[in-house]
Amino acid sequence: MSIVVQIQRFLQPADAESSQAQALRILNERYNVSQDLSTLAQAVEDARTHREQLEHTLAQSKDNLAKVISQTQSAAAAHLHTAQELSLLRHSLTDELSSLTSELLSSFTNPDGRPTLLEDIETMHRNLKEQESIKAYVQVIHRALQLSEESTREVQHTRPVTISAYQSLQAFVASVTDACAKVVEVTGQADTTLRVVSFLNEVQKKTWVDMKGALSALLLAEAEKLNWPLPVDLAKTKEEDRRTFSAAFLDLSILQELGESLHSGNSAAEKEGLYAMQALIQPVAQRFKYHFEGTRQTNKLDKPEWYFTHILNVSHEHQPFLETFIQTLLASTKYRDVVAWREFTYNLLPIVARHLKRSMPSLLPHAPLLAHTIYQALAFDASLREDGFSLAGTLVGRANKDADWEGVSAVVLGRKEWFERWMDGEKEFALDQYHEIISAPDAWTIVDDEPNVDGAPPPDTHPTISARRLKSLVEQVTDRYSPLPQFTQRTRFLINVQLPLLEQYHGRISSSLDAFESLSSAFARAVPGALGTSASEGKDRGHLTSGTEGVMRLCKALVSAKTIAVAMEGWGEDLFFLELWAEINHKASLRARAETHPSLPDPKALTDGTEAPDGTIFEELVQQYGTLVARAEDMIVQQVCGEVETSLKPYFSQSARPSSASRVATPVADLAVSPALVPALSILSAHLSFLRRTVSRATVAGVYRRLATRLAAHILQRAILQRRARRVSPAEGRLVQGECALWVETCRAALPGARVDAPWRALREAAAVVGADGARWAALVDAAFGAAPGDDAWRRALGELVGVDGAPELAREDVCVIARTRADCDR
Repeated sequence: MSIVVQIQRFLQPADAESSQAQALRILNERYNVSQDLSTLAQAVEDARTHREQLEHTLAQSKDNLAKVISQTQSAAAAHLHTAQELSLLRHSLTDELSSLTSELLSSFTNPDGRPTLLEDIETMHRNLKEQESIKAYVQVIHRALQLSEESTREVQHTRPVTISAYQSLQAFVASVTDACAKVVEVTGQADTTLRVVSFLNEVQKKTWVDMKGALSALLLAEAEKLNWPLPVDLAKTKEEDRRTFSAAFLDLSILQELGESLHSGNSAAEKEGLYAMQALIQPVAQRFKYHFEGTRQTNKLDKPEWYFTHILNVSHEHQPFLETFIQTLLASTKYRDVVAWREFTYNLLPIVARHLKRSMPSLLPHAPLLAHTIYQALAFDASLREDGFSLAGTLVGRANKDADWEGVSAVVLGRKEWFERWMDGEKEFALDQYHEIISAPDAWTIVDDEPNVDGAPPPDTHPTISARRLKSLVEQVTDRYSPLPQFTQRTRFLINVQLPLLEQYHGRISSSLDAFESLSSAFARAVPGALGTSASEGKDRGHLTSGTEGVMRLCKALVSAKTIAVAMEGWGEDLFFLELWAEINHKASLRARAETHPSLPDPKALTDGTEAPDGTIFEELVQQYGTLVARAEDMIVQQVCGEVETSLKPYFSQSARPSSASRVATPVADLAVSPALVPALSILSAHLSFLRRTVSRATVAGVYRRLATRLAAHILQRAILQRRARRVSPAEGRLVQGECALWVETCRAALPGARVDAPWRALREAAAVVGADGARWAALVDAAFGAAPGDDAWRRALGELVGVDGAPELAREDVCVIARTRADCDR
């Protein structure tokens, strides 16, 4: 029960009824019998006394109550005031607490972005640790730099050369590297430690370079006394100067020997070359830079041969000094197997290579300059190889015995985009030359013979000017890419530059033959409707494809294709193309490239390096050009035979008439010849004479054999066998025999010195049968019609008629058929 409730209950007036009830209850409990009434008076007296005491206490309580109330009110007011002050204090504390709390927030969540005090303390603590670690790293670096300076001073001032300080530096770097590796394993923080290790390794490398540079400077100072970099004349130098130069040279050699023992796991030192040679190259490089990398007149982009020749001259001028004096010095060192001149020349090459690389951005936009520079680089490489330079006998060659020098040209050819730019320029130039050749007014003019070479007899060929110039162009292209060091580069040049020239020329000849076929009336007859032109147009075009003019056009295509085909056969047997074809067959990558090109033969995989492939690299193109040659020959035969057969139509019409009384004879070689036969003989003679003057003897022989065989068969059929119902009298037979003999005589006159009889033999035999008389006729008829199987009497009789020994061209059955064309044959 709270004090307030108790006070309120105590202040309430007494309840008389409850008091009386309580008094009665107490009396009843205490005075149950009459005997107890004796103590009642005393109990009443005690109660009265107690009442008086209570009244007195009540009076005092009332008096104290006012005081307590007054004091309580004062205390309550004081407490209320205190509570208000505490409330204000609480609010101020809350605000201060909020402010302090905000100050304790991280800078990432603090809207002001200011770091907290705790963060400042943490940052300062972290910085302190970093400074302590940096101090340790700085001490490490300081020690490394001290050892580096001591190493350089040591090689400058100690003789013989010692590198103890450098060894201490190397050991120090190794120990720091091991310690950093352990730190990384423990902490996992590798950035700083790796940077320190990398820096120390660079300090170590630079220290070695500085040591080498210090001794190189001493060597160059002594070399100047020998007039270096000019050619050294040992006879004019002082003994003391030679001695000090030798000592400085040997010091660098000793340093390199020590370096190889210390850097046994690093092959870069061997690839650099001899330190002493590198030192001697420095003034040469400075003179090169002065002349070819500045503003002097010797620095010309279009004169790369100047700086290539300069390096060649430097190599040649110093060769005697290197092969005598320097080689003797090397003999007393570990590098006695090094050839001084080759090592010196090898160290000259980076000068040219760097200059070539710097020139490429300016050369690439200009294809002629780029090509000229590459050719000069290839010529430079070839000159050095001819002089005996190779990697054998150099420090690089000793490190890699199988290494082959690629040449300075590899700087350009080894870059795919540079090589392709050069190849595109070469292709464009070659195609421009080709179009110039084809477009020339005299491109298809046939010349007598190709010029003699080295006094050799003129070849049996009559090329066109375009074929001769194309042959020269293709050979020029071969000369351009034959010095390329890699077979892959040669193959790409062959496919992309050289073969397109031959392919386009093949297409040009083929299209000209197509055009001839479409215009020629002889071929229009062979293919009806092929020439869709009017009669007037055909007449205008006829002079282009008829007569010797038309055959001349075919001969131009023939000799052009023949010339290139013969040239390709010769090129295919050249050692350059034989090696290239063998390499294509041996390497899968080159085979894959060749298989996709239609103008190359199908290569075969050859595993044995000594195995030679079948055929040549131009075999497919030779076949394609051979097809053109055969096609042109076919068209010549078709053209000549077509014209001769057309001109023979009046003659055959006259011969087929029932009576020959209307024939008008013309004396030709004591023989009455039909005037209708003369045009055909003239046409044949003109064509054969033209062919003899135009094409080679072998070509004339092949074409003549074919057209004579066809004409002989045609005349035999039309003049003798297909005479229909009218038969020949003996007199007419002799006339036919004489006219048939005129064909052979005409051919013999047109082709003097040639064997022309063979194709006409069947016709001559048939004409002899028709023209036989007297006993010979009777003997032939009896032998032919009455011969038993195996009897050769008819052959002997026919041979006597013709005047030729040997087996006849005609069979016995043919002789019988021809004999029946005679009017006096009763068989």
